[in-house]
Amino acid sequence: MSLHASDLTQDLRKQLANQRQQLLEQYRVGRDPQHYLGRHSQVVDSVLQQLWQQAGMGESATLIAVGGYGRGQLFPSSDIDVLVLLPSPTPADLPERVAALIGRMWDVGLEVGHSVRTIAECLQEAAADITIETNLLENRLIAGAATPYQQLIHRLDCQRDPLAFFEGKTLEQQQRHNRHFGVTNNLEPNIKESPGGLRDLHTILWISKAIGLGENWSDLVQRGILTQAEARLIHHSDRQLQRLRIDLHILARRREDRLIFDLQQSMGLAFGLQDTPAKRASEQVMQLYFRAAKTVSQLNGILLPNLRARLYSQVPRITQNLNERFYSVNGMLGIRRPDVFETEPSAILEAFLMLQRNPELTGFAPRMLRALWHGRSHINDRFRKNPENRRLFMQILREPGLTRCLRRMNLYGVLGRYLPGFGRIVGQMQHDLFHVYTVDEHILMVVRNLRRFAISAFNHEYPFLSRLINDFERPEVLYVAGLFHDIAKGRGGDHSTLGMVDAREFCEQHALSAADTDLVVWLVGQHLTMSSIAQKQDIYDPDVIQRFAELTQTPRRLAALYLLTVADIRGTSPKVWNAWKAKLLEDLYNATLRVLLRGGEVDLNSELEERKTQALSLLRLYAVPAGVEQKLWSQLDMVYFLRHEAKEIAWHARILNRFVNIETPMVRARLSDDHEGIQVLVYTPDKPELFARTCAFFGRTNYSIADAKVYTTRHGYALDTFHVFIPEHHDGDYRDMINFIEFELAECLRLETPPPPPANGRISRHLKHFPIAPQVLIRPDDKDNFYVLSIVAGDRPGLLARIAKVLADYHLSVQSAKIMTLGSRAEDSFLVSGPGLKDDKTVLALESELIAALRI
Repeated sequence: MSLHASDLTQDLRKQLANQRQQLLEQYRVGRDPQHYLGRHSQVVDSVLQQLWQQAGMGESATLIAVGGYGRGQLFPSSDIDVLVLLPSPTPADLPERVAALIGRMWDVGLEVGHSVRTIAECLQEAAADITIETNLLENRLIAGAATPYQQLIHRLDCQRDPLAFFEGKTLEQQQRHNRHFGVTNNLEPNIKESPGGLRDLHTILWISKAIGLGENWSDLVQRGILTQAEARLIHHSDRQLQRLRIDLHILARRREDRLIFDLQQSMGLAFGLQDTPAKRASEQVMQLYFRAAKTVSQLNGILLPNLRARLYSQVPRITQNLNERFYSVNGMLGIRRPDVFETEPSAILEAFLMLQRNPELTGFAPRMLRALWHGRSHINDRFRKNPENRRLFMQILREPGLTRCLRRMNLYGVLGRYLPGFGRIVGQMQHDLFHVYTVDEHILMVVRNLRRFAISAFNHEYPFLSRLINDFERPEVLYVAGLFHDIAKGRGGDHSTLGMVDAREFCEQHALSAADTDLVVWLVGQHLTMSSIAQKQDIYDPDVIQRFAELTQTPRRLAALYLLTVADIRGTSPKVWNAWKAKLLEDLYNATLRVLLRGGEVDLNSELEERKTQALSLLRLYAVPAGVEQKLWSQLDMVYFLRHEAKEIAWHARILNRFVNIETPMVRARLSDDHEGIQVLVYTPDKPELFARTCAFFGRTNYSIADAKVYTTRHGYALDTFHVFIPEHHDGDYRDMINFIEFELAECLRLETPPPPPANGRISRHLKHFPIAPQVLIRPDDKDNFYVLSIVAGDRPGLLARIAKVLADYHLSVQSAKIMTLGSRAEDSFLVSGPGLKDDKTVLALESELIAALRI
């Protein structure tokens, strides 16, 4: 490159940088996305035209803007997509000159995505690839010869098959939605590609342009495809998504289309939002996104069928009368009169009920969709008080196809209008480190899970739960509880308590019996209780079961809470539910049911004898001679037998009957019954720091402890049982893991040196940007024999080992540990004892050190 050309390049580079900076400053003041996108395109147009002129290209070729740049919407860090159209035949030196020109585009600071083709090559590529055809559909002439540009556009229009293009783009949209999990409600949605994102809007306009109905929303209004009201809504949502994408590019300083954790709080502040006691700025900006995305999804669902109807207007109509308001047309539900929802608003709910009762119908016909969209405004206080509408809504809850129906009602904005409390949580994100869906999507997932238990096709997934719900009278009360269990989130205060008020009002208005109303309200208030007890308390302790039985009172309440709890946990995130939690909840249910069936009282002696009898039966199955277990059992008291289930008691006796007085640490492991973890038995003369040393070992080897039962025998031996989870992505044989644990942990416990410091692992990105303030609470247990240590903190590698080290430093003995991990949130409970816990100063110092350890 000559010196003169280099100077010109530097001047253009500075000019481009200055103009871009000026545009960003103007945008920060006015926040007008369309002005920014259009002006940015014009700035780049000017630079490209100067480069074209300086290169002396003249009319030897044609420079065309394509893609988003061709649309005139250039985001801060988007690629500049250009097509250099070559003449045919092409002069020998032209490709080299074009390559030099492209290089200078990069030199001035333009990130160019380019293609160099003749007209014939463009036509060939467009015919073979719908993505290229779409890219060429959006075009503008930037510089060079105009005639070849016009010829290209004309020949592309002649070549295009509107029907094939429509089918190709709708299939492409469906595949894109599937790649992004099929819902907009994940933690880091893609503003451009996720369902309800900018690409859904582009798809409508691409199809509209390809079939000759217009290039923008105004054109669609004039053609009768879009109403003025719909155009205003879609324009508003388009601007919101454009603002979000511009802000993302600015804050990330690169092309970034995902609303990543790292930037969500900054995005909220850029929108002028502030943290409140109920919602962080990040949660508020995510709700803005989700609501805009939902509007786009709704209108996309209306407009694409209308465009399809225009294209397939000659297809024969197959109709069948359903009643005086509805009929089926080509497998979809249609309305007889376009004003049916205006004159008979109850038909809105009846329409969804008709879909449930006619499962062969695939959805709403285009004309009906539009009528439904505009008829929603009639869902007001008068509509909600109408007894017929209340009857229809309850009937919807009783019919098959409930899950799909509720999702449709939510998509089209009907559910949130009928239940105003539900409308307030639509699009509300939960930055609690384990919910991966918005509140409305989570609620619908919970109802889906409950309904799934009742469908015979899914009985194989959870056969016990399926039997329970099929024996449950009036299961619609469970669905009502599912709808209301989290409906009060984001209001401030205890959402369970606030939700009870909403639930009672709904039940009384919808004529549920007093007993069913009380059950629904109780379920909403207690929906977190069973999960907390199962994962934080010793469910094999008869006192725990006794208290839970007193809370539930009846088998019906117990079954309802069990079903709702499982559905709720499974509806938070695919990673939160596992077979270990399933077993804890099932064991808690069965133990409590036995107490309720016996009249509500726990008979400790009967419970003790029952567990011993079950354990002896298991020992006989393993051909263990009668009486051999007594050598070990003579060193165990009632506490041991009541805190361990029969399978564990039998396993311990079978392993230890010949080693009751062994002097060296003994470790045995086995695959757990649920096949999702390993049970580890540690038996050794008790000594200080044993629990800390064991936790440190598992922390270093990336095994997560889910549960620990720590017991000291009468003759001073530690008999500890751990349930650990296998490290993720481990592809080795479980027998190798068991051999590794048995040998390495035993060697570790033989050492007399202090345990090594806990490992510090990398924390998750979610936890990094949404940290949890550590909470530590120490209180006496109900019997005043031990102390309960409750800890809430962000989960990270080595967390439990750090806690155990602090406890060891204060010479505290751990009786049991419950480790509950919800996504990136750890909620751990320990039953501890030690002389220092009776001193307030010691307790304060312990709490301070634990909090410091949790913050490392």
